[in-house]
Formats: sequence, structure tokens, C-alpha cells
Amino acid sequence: MSDHVISSTVTPRRGGMSAAELALAVGGFGIGTGEFAIMGLLPQVADDLAISVPSAGIVISAYALGVVVGAPLIAVLASRYSRQRVLLLLMALFALGNFASTLAPSFDLLVGARFLAGLPHGAYFGVASLVAAGMVAPHQRARAIGRVMLGLTVATLVGTPLVAWFGQALGWRTAFAIVGGISLVTMGLISLHVPKDRANPAATPLRELSALGKTQVWLTLAICSIGCGGMFAVFSYITPALTEVAGIPLSGVPLMLTLFGAGMILGNIVGSRLADWSLLKAIGLALVFNLATFVLFALTMDSPWIAVVNVVMVGGGFAVVPGIQTRLMDVSGDAQTLAAALMHSAFNLANALGAWLGGLSIAAGYGWTSTGMVGAVMAVFGIVIFLLSVSLDRKKGPGVRAG
Repeated sequence: MSDHVISSTVTPRRGGMSAAELALAVGGFGIGTGEFAIMGLLPQVADDLAISVPSAGIVISAYALGVVVGAPLIAVLASRYSRQRVLLLLMALFALGNFASTLAPSFDLLVGARFLAGLPHGAYFGVASLVAAGMVAPHQRARAIGRVMLGLTVATLVGTPLVAWFGQALGWRTAFAIVGGISLVTMGLISLHVPKDRANPAATPLRELSALGKTQVWLTLAICSIGCGGMFAVFSYITPALTEVAGIPLSGVPLMLTLFGAGMILGNIVGSRLADWSLLKAIGLALVFNLATFVLFALTMDSPWIAVVNVVMVGGGFAVVPGIQTRLMDVSGDAQTLAAALMHSAFNLANALGAWLGGLSIAAGYGWTSTGMVGAVMAVFGIVIFLLSVSLDRKKGPGVRAG
């Protein structure tokens, strides 16, 4: 049940995206672009600030830490405010972090600016998902969430390479300036198109914190942080796997990364539709799909043509995300804001965990494609946790909404 009341009527377009959803998706596009574009600009950052490339990588970790810290903290503190106002404040904070990154005169200040930019990331997607789901019929929630997430997936396909190109041509600071500009545009769109709502006076930080006492919330977050980690185990080391194993020239890697982004978009669309059809079946099918994908990646990357299919399929693993986000809304009771925001903390934990375990496998001498088997093992653990969650639902009886 929603904590907030929409004060104006929104009629979603049949089979399309409403203006409100588009506004929220533009924010997701900006956040996704800001998060990933820096990965292609680390050498320029290192040269400009006279540090090593590995040291420059700390700015990525600082952003991720901001996401993990900011998602639950902001969700709890913002519980008494209207969601439209919260979205505007989050975008303002994201804009501030990116403009501060543009102007940072030293490496330490850049690290601080990236941490600041990461703070609103998880809370934004959590609140935006709740707003989108609240504007449609219950059986259309996952698709509404998927349309908001479309901004994030399109960022991997278009925003990241485009902004990275501008950053390489005009300086890395330009990339953050562009992302800051997208944030300001998003604020304007949210003001115009996202309905003003009234905060529920019964919503309190303590009530939001009640989500942490729910077993199903923790299990669902574990499915995300472990079951989704395989995608990052593979993607973090995809370039050497493509060049050293599949025999694809380095000049072809950008195209392959574009295919990965296309796979994410396709997975988001298919996964959200499946989740509206049957939530639990959609999550289970997506986890099994990921397991099969990672095994194929590990065993068949020696063919460049099959490698193309593998890259699209790995990106398609994003199909599990709309279902998990919707599931968190169902199991969190009155603490939906915190639970929805924690989803993105869990997703960033999946990023860190997958990349770390994949690196350990490579360092142990198992080869670049061994990350596929790491991903497969993580998918198996995700499936086990998912089955445990379903089992607990069944033990509680028909009164529990299972999706």
C-alpha cells in the first residue's frame, strides 16, 4: 500500500511511456551515464591530476560507496516528504556532485565529489520506481518500473560512449558537466510532469527501518547482490576475454560493448513484461537464464561469432532487475521507500562482489573466461536463495502476496 497520495490523475499511454515515466527515465539516463562514463576516462583523469591509473580508479569506488551509504540513509530521512519533492532534491544533489567533479582542483576533492554524486543514486531509483508503480494498475507495475529503468540501460548503449567521447575530445571534466546538465533538465521535467503528491504523516524513519526486520526483504536483497553478481564478474573483464580468447580486435570492443547495452535494454523489456505476467516465475526464469548464459560464456568464447551472442546474453541478464524491484515492494509492507532504495545498494554490492571474485579467478590462473564459471556459481547461489524465499512464502499460506 502506498504511503503517498497522488493529487492529480495520471493516465498512462496504452503500450507506451507516459510523460512522467519519461521524466524519471531521463534522470536514470543521467545517473547511468555519470556512473559508467568515467570508466573510459581514467587515463585522462590520471594524466591531468598526476596520479596512476589504478589510483584514479578510486573515484569509481568512491561513487559506489556513496550509493551504498546514501540509498538507505536518504530513504529513511526522506520518509516524511512528498516523493516529487524528494526526487527534485535528489537530482539537485546529483547535479551538485557532478558540477563539483567538473571543478575539483585536486584528486582528493574529486574523490569527495564522486562520493557526493553517488549518494542520491539508489534513493532516486527507489523513489522513482515507487512513483511509476503507483501511477499504473497493479498488473502493470513491473512494466512501469522497467520503463524508468530504461533510462539506465539506454545510458550503457548511448549515453556512456557519447559522453566518454566528448570527455576524450574536450577533457574529462566536460563529461561531468554534461551529466550535471542532464540532471538540471531532469529537474525541469519532474517539475512539469511528475504529479505533486502529499506525504503521509504516518510515514516515519522508524517505520521505514522496519523493513530491516523482514526476512523476505533480506532474502530478496541477497538474490540481487549474489544472483546478479555474475553479470559484473563477466563484464568487468570482458575486454581481455574478447581480445585474448575470442580473437576480436581491440577496435571491435566498442561495438561489443554496444551490444552488451542492447542486451540490457532487451532484458529490461522482456523481464518487466514477464514480471507482470508472473513475478516469481519471472525472477526464477531470469536466474536460470543467467546460469545458462555464464556457462556458455565460459565454454564457447573461443568463437568470435558465438562471442557476439554471449555478450548480448550477458547484458540480457538485467531481466531479473524489474522483478526483484517489484518483489521488494511486495515484501516490505509499509517500508517501501527504504526497501526500494536498498535494491540499488544491493546491485552495487553485486558489482563489487562479482568483479572481486572474477579477479580472484583470473589471478589464480584459470583464464579470462573463468569469470563465466564464477558467474554461474553466483547464479546457483542466487537460485538457492530464491527457492528459500518462495518456500517461506508457501509456509505462510495464501495470505502472503507472492507475486
